[in-house]
Amino acid sequence: MDNEDENGRKSAKWPGRKGIYLLPNLFTTGALFSGFYAVVASMNGHFENAAIAIFIAMILDGLDGRVARLTNTQSDFGAEYDSLADMVSFGVAPALVAFSWALQDLGKIGWVGAFIYVAGAALRLARFNTQLAVADKNFFTGLASPAAAAIVAGTVWVFSETGTPGAEIAWLMAVVVPAAGLLMVSNFRYHSFKGLDLRGKVPFVAMLAVVFVFVVVSIDPAKVLLGVFMTYALSGPVYEAWLRLREKRAKG
Repeated sequence: MDNEDENGRKSAKWPGRKGIYLLPNLFTTGALFSGFYAVVASMNGHFENAAIAIFIAMILDGLDGRVARLTNTQSDFGAEYDSLADMVSFGVAPALVAFSWALQDLGKIGWVGAFIYVAGAALRLARFNTQLAVADKNFFTGLASPAAAAIVAGTVWVFSETGTPGAEIAWLMAVVVPAAGLLMVSNFRYHSFKGLDLRGKVPFVAMLAVVFVFVVVSIDPAKVLLGVFMTYALSGPVYEAWLRLREKRAKG
C-alpha cells in the first residue's frame, strides 16, 4: 500500500522496505536448510545423513552470530530469524528424526517423548530471548538447544553407523529425547564459552591443541561428538551439585 509524504503525495515506499544484512543471514539460512534437510532425510530413511545435517546446522548457527559481531552487522531481524531457524533445526528436526528412527515403534509413549523435547526447545528459546538483557553472558540457564540437539542426533548417528535398528533401542531413546528436553528448561547453569576472544593473539601451543582436537574428532566423529556433548549436558547438574555442597559446607 502506498504511503503519503509530508506534502500529501503518495510514495511507493512502505515502512517494511528496509534492507537486511546478507552475510550473517546466509549462515542462518544454511542452518535452517540443514535442519529441514534432516527432516526430509529421516522421512526417506537416511537417518545417518539426517543426524549429520543437524551437526552441520550447529556449525552454521555458531558462525552466524560471530560473523554478525565481527562485521558489526547485528540486527533485530537477524536475532528473530536466528531464533526461528533454531526452533526448526534444534527443536523440530531432532525430535522428528528420533521419532522416525525409533520412537514411532512405541506408539503414544514415543510421540509424547518427542513432543516433550519440542516443547522444551520452544520454552528454552523463549526464555533465552526474554532474558537477553539481564542474563549472565558467561552462562546459559538450561541446556542450550544446539547441545540438546547434538545429544539426540549424536545418539541416532552412533547407532545408525553401527547398523543398529532404531526399534532395538526405542526405550533408550524414550529416555534420552525427553531428558534432553527437560534439561533445556531446567535451571542448571551451563558455561556459554562466549568469553573466548577469537580475535586476540594466542600462544602457539593453543594452535597445536586445536589441531589435536580435529585429529581426535576425525578418528570417530559420531562417538567423539556424542561423548563431548553428553559430558557437557552432565556438567550442569554436576556444577549445581558442587555449588550446593560448597554452600552446605560453608554454613556448617
